[in-house]
Amino acid sequence: MKFPLLLSLLFTTSIFAQTQNFQNSAMRQLSNLANSNKNLTLGGYGEINFNGYNGQSNQIDVKRLVLLFAYKFDDRVQFVTEIEYEHVTEVYVEQAFLNYSVNNNLNVRAGLMLVPMGIINEYHEGPTYNGVERPSLDGKVIPTTWREIGFGLAGKSNELSFRYQLYVMNGFVSFNEDYVLRGSDGLRKGRQKGAESVNSDVNLSAKIEYYGLPNIRFGLAAYTGKTQTTNIDDAATQVGVAMVGLDYRYTKGRFSSRGQWVNTSLSDVGAYNAAGNTDLGSAMGGYYLEAAYNLLPLTNRQRLDMFIRYEDFDTHKETAAGLVANPAFHRKETTIGFSYHVAPGAVFKADYQAKKTAVPNYTLDQFNIGVGFFF
Repeated sequence: MKFPLLLSLLFTTSIFAQTQNFQNSAMRQLSNLANSNKNLTLGGYGEINFNGYNGQSNQIDVKRLVLLFAYKFDDRVQFVTEIEYEHVTEVYVEQAFLNYSVNNNLNVRAGLMLVPMGIINEYHEGPTYNGVERPSLDGKVIPTTWREIGFGLAGKSNELSFRYQLYVMNGFVSFNEDYVLRGSDGLRKGRQKGAESVNSDVNLSAKIEYYGLPNIRFGLAAYTGKTQTTNIDDAATQVGVAMVGLDYRYTKGRFSSRGQWVNTSLSDVGAYNAAGNTDLGSAMGGYYLEAAYNLLPLTNRQRLDMFIRYEDFDTHKETAAGLVANPAFHRKETTIGFSYHVAPGAVFKADYQAKKTAVPNYTLDQFNIGVGFFF
């Protein structure tokens, strides 16, 4: 693949978009129900992407297509669900929960819900973020899309300018007739997605978002507990999980920026690796920073953003019991591209990525084109 030619195409076609003002899909559905006389609302989002690799065959994929349904039983009780098709053939339930509105500031929720960690795990619809692909940090460290079955509280206080969520949830499975977790992507293989989930312990998830300053929103999230196992008599089949994340989103005029930092500490990893002959790290984490500038006048109904994002994360940030850290698991990625938001909820995308690891002289060049929609 000739990357100079493709970069020229990227600059001349200017196909990519960003918007900072969308709610996530479930919150939009709840908002639609609250402000509608109808009992049933429908929606959807999806992505179709092209990924080009230097020296390798390319890939074209209907990445995901999600159908949204929400039903209002009365003024206080709503049900929200999302049915997701991945890569055309894989079908999942992404969310399915009941929401009971005690008052304007307090909701009780129960069912399959997104874990409130970072930005992308909750706001992952194509038009809500830059880049054809989601940030890699939100795949390897925060295993987006991460959802669990549980119950809890959610709401806001406009007087104090914060939004909150607090849930008791199921967690990652670490042993299900075999040892599941590994060093390359941490907890990702342990996602249960609400499908006949193993449960041996309960976990806690919480997030506070502060919006009291002009043009910026801050988030602080925490998740703690233990992984799940089908062998509850063997302590070596479980690890403890403590994850904390910080994020911000800023928009003023034509300029926007966002950033995220996350760190996960895992306990009892030495015994887990020894029993399962695995290479799970005892700590993983990292950060990304992103900036974008709109090239069109603010009075224009469309938006054309140029953006750049830098990521640095490591799933072998720390290792236990003599396990040698794998330098291939320490990744640094730079993504540069354009956003062309042609209408609210409709976006064309293109970007170039330079992916490196701590392995000397390793670089993977990747070029991406995509479309996204959210309605």
